[in-house]
Amino acid sequence: MRMLLERPRILMAPGAYDALSAKLIQQAGFDAVYMTGAGVTISLLGEPDVGLTTMTEMVGQARRIVAATDLPVIADADTGYGNALNVMRTVREFEQAGVAAIHLEDQETPKKCGHFEGKRLISAEEMVGKIEAAVEARRDPDFVLIGRVDARAIHGIEEAIRRGELYRKAGADALFIEAPQSVEELRLIGRSFDCPLMVNMAEGGKTPFLPASELEALAFRLVIFPGSLYRAAVPAMQRMLEVIREAGTTQGMLDQLLSFEGRNQVTGLARYYDFERRFLPGP
Repeated sequence: MRMLLERPRILMAPGAYDALSAKLIQQAGFDAVYMTGAGVTISLLGEPDVGLTTMTEMVGQARRIVAATDLPVIADADTGYGNALNVMRTVREFEQAGVAAIHLEDQETPKKCGHFEGKRLISAEEMVGKIEAAVEARRDPDFVLIGRVDARAIHGIEEAIRRGELYRKAGADALFIEAPQSVEELRLIGRSFDCPLMVNMAEGGKTPFLPASELEALAFRLVIFPGSLYRAAVPAMQRMLEVIREAGTTQGMLDQLLSFEGRNQVTGLARYYDFERRFLPGP
């Protein structure tokens, strides 16, 4: 993960919410997977991203995503699920799950999506303690700690940058200034730090929607597309359900479905047939 963040071109990480979406990201040729907290909450609970998932639920999903792909996984670790002591356990649990990086944010618990209204922050001092605790808890020196700053919406971009500087000094390897609201703010963030910077391209969110090449030119090294896959999947499922309800068959939609063989290719069925031939007794 550190090597990917140090290369000159920006790292694009689409958001996976389960093992299947992680497999598809790898098969599409990307170099990293982002485990989206909103997507996990929506897929596991069917609820909005307002801090309802627990640490054990998120780590469990992270473990399944890691097992499904050879790519490094960047996980949303929300607020660390409590105070600095909780953060220490959170870091160790995500490390043990095989995750390559996590980001921790400075919202109060329970948190909200970074592009929702009504966020509340902990003090910068408390967040510094959380990051220092995360550094202390980390066992693998290659495990990347990303400090997320949610201050822009509440206190403005200057306070967000001030907090970012404090979190960097506390030991964050990279910074994620969430929800900047203009290209000029993105440019200011890029000029303000000498560490890897992460940016969120949430369709319809507060941040200007720019292609990866322009974000790279603004000094960002990691761009996530957290909701793109599940937001593409939901309309397709809704259309299919409407057809089933009205027609009582999917016959007219077969050209829009993954084929039976395509499903087997995505999931690697042939590999399991090979395992059967190698390891199971013959008839």
